[in-house]
Amino acid sequence: MKAEPLLNERHQLDAVSFVELRIWLVPKSVKGSTHDLKYALAYVVDSVCVLRYDNEAGKGDHRHIGEVETAYAFTTPAALLADFWKDVDQWKPT
Repeated sequence: MKAEPLLNERHQLDAVSFVELRIWLVPKSVKGSTHDLKYALAYVVDSVCVLRYDNEAGKGDHRHIGEVETAYAFTTPAALLADFWKDVDQWKPT
């Protein structure tokens, strides 16, 4: 089985920012993760990725908030998306 795309979306939020949401079902869990999904969620402002959730091979589930990388406790795809959007909302200027 090849990786199967489950979500591949780009949402323009305003003139200078957008999010990209990509999730794939993979035949074997990514090294460092315990589930069968590969994902990359990004929030980009003025051409700079300011927030990213991903599970890069060897690093497992984690997120980047600005320059800081922290572990992320993956539970479900729905929770992943909810957590990401919550962080986007907190990052956006008021």
